[in-house]
Amino acid sequence: MVIDKSIPKATAKRLSLYYRIFKRFHADLVEKASSKQIADAMGIDSATVRRDFSYFGELGRRGFGYDVTKLMNFFADLLNDHSTTNVIIVGVGNIGRALLHYRFHDRNKMQIAMGFDTDDNPIVGTSTSDGIPIYGISSIKEQLKNTEIETAILTVQSDHAQEVADQLIASGIRGILCFSPVHLNVPKGIIVQYVDLTSELQTLLYFMNQNDTL
Repeated sequence: MVIDKSIPKATAKRLSLYYRIFKRFHADLVEKASSKQIADAMGIDSATVRRDFSYFGELGRRGFGYDVTKLMNFFADLLNDHSTTNVIIVGVGNIGRALLHYRFHDRNKMQIAMGFDTDDNPIVGTSTSDGIPIYGISSIKEQLKNTEIETAILTVQSDHAQEVADQLIASGIRGILCFSPVHLNVPKGIIVQYVDLTSELQTLLYFMNQNDTL
């Protein structure tokens, strides 16, 4: 199967949602699903589904629908969900602490392996109730050197985000999910995804206000 590596970012962001939908269909013993069924389950239009799928070659046949098991496995492969991915969290404040206790592995094969915070934080040297160790931020490179961990969640204050990101990259991290409200300057080949809760809330309020004026 030929996959177009230049897929739009909007399509890429829907991949995990498609995977979730096909897992749900599979659990409900659905064998075939039409683009309309998929679209309805995701709250988008069927033309978007067909366009998204066109980037991945022939995933189904017109009039026959999509094989649920085949597509579930396809997206599992695409998202590397057949093997466990270990992730670290840097910044164990309110957001970081909540994420430490979030059970990622219940829904996908991702798990938090370690947490990091400032060396003088009393939580350093302890472990969560799930056994996740918390280390001082100065030991990131030492803690990661004998692991294959390449992904980090960054929840530090914005004025420290770039410095910490530099440490992470120097320690072998290739992907960062950044909750800090700041743009990171990173080398080519390093992937950063931003989660801006304030921006998302403002967008929600905008659409609510637009809806009220209709």
